[in-house]
Amino acid sequence: MTDMLRENASRGFRGRVEERLGRGNRTPLGLWFWEIDRVLLLLVFLLIAIGLVAVAAASPASAVRYSDAEKTLPAMYYFWRQIMWVTVSIPFMIATSMLPTTAARRIAMAGTLVLILSLMTLPFIGAEVNGARRWIGLGFTQFQPSEFLKPLFIVTTAWLLSLRAKDPELPLVIITGGLTALVGGLLMLQPDFGQTVVFGAVWMVMLMIAGTSPKAIGALIGSAAAGVVTAYFFYGTARVRIDAFLFPDPDKAMTDHYQTDMAHATITGGGITGTGPGGGIVKFKLPEAHTDYIFSVVGEEFGLMACAAIALVYLAIVVRVFVKLLDEEDAFRLLAASGLAVQLGIQAMINMAVNTGIAPSKGMTLPFISYGGSSMIALSIGFGLLLAFTRRNPYLKRSPYSVARSKQ
Repeated sequence: MTDMLRENASRGFRGRVEERLGRGNRTPLGLWFWEIDRVLLLLVFLLIAIGLVAVAAASPASAVRYSDAEKTLPAMYYFWRQIMWVTVSIPFMIATSMLPTTAARRIAMAGTLVLILSLMTLPFIGAEVNGARRWIGLGFTQFQPSEFLKPLFIVTTAWLLSLRAKDPELPLVIITGGLTALVGGLLMLQPDFGQTVVFGAVWMVMLMIAGTSPKAIGALIGSAAAGVVTAYFFYGTARVRIDAFLFPDPDKAMTDHYQTDMAHATITGGGITGTGPGGGIVKFKLPEAHTDYIFSVVGEEFGLMACAAIALVYLAIVVRVFVKLLDEEDAFRLLAASGLAVQLGIQAMINMAVNTGIAPSKGMTLPFISYGGSSMIALSIGFGLLLAFTRRNPYLKRSPYSVARSKQ
């Protein structure tokens, strides 16, 4: 009797699940579930879960660093706040992934215009943190326009480049290049050289995917190299960071390259397998342990194997997207999805390169793992757009009249 009751309860539960998420369900949620790339969704949820564990590991060190005589932060202060941001961000991701392509494009273009205007106001109304004006204060928190601009800018650029299919004579390289230069100039005023590099790199990759001629790409690469050299001589922020990385001065170890030195000491402090959760010691000397240098904290407490596993998750996301796009026929969806995947990969690669000492410090978060409200919500919106542009109806190209041929 008990077995029968359990079996009936199990069937009832399965029935409810099949009713809600079965292929016959024509509700928006049911259609979304079968059209979405569930592998990508699983991978991003894995990153978010890893991020919560990493922030929990880094939170005590950051709480000690940012406590003072007037206030003492609880050890898990940043962890609980990160849970709040994740709770807010996931609905944004799901809602964005449900948008039709046309609606997503229009919202992105309008958002790009608003956020560029916001960047223009930062020198006047922006909150200054560590010598940079990148945030707009909202009372209880801060809003970083550049984080939200990245995915919307990519979608807008993808739409402009996709117009080439309708009119090959349009000067799209010049138009999108001018837009990228405008954004880059506004970012360097903050200053934020790292984000400028991301915008420029993603734009060039999208040009390659759009089929821009090799000569034009070569000229752009040369111009980018010349731009870096020019920035070194005329842009103080870039010069200081490049000098500290390439020509470290032993007398200035505690100022110019203290962060990178501590990041290297932290990430190698746990060896292959790590010291174990909560066992890290070097992390207490590391600035921004919960944000820019959280990858180093993962290395100390969970080992270099965990760092390698995180890198493989990012690689899996990028590869999955490009494999998914192999048969994409819509130029806009192809460019938008590939650009969003490249942006995620480049940002992760830069952060990991900084943490391992391969690149100079750039103040860039590790996607979905570093602590931060603006970063988490903006990344969730960007990934929601990526999921929207990679949605596929499995029955769209099937003919209801196709008949299997019998073997003769």
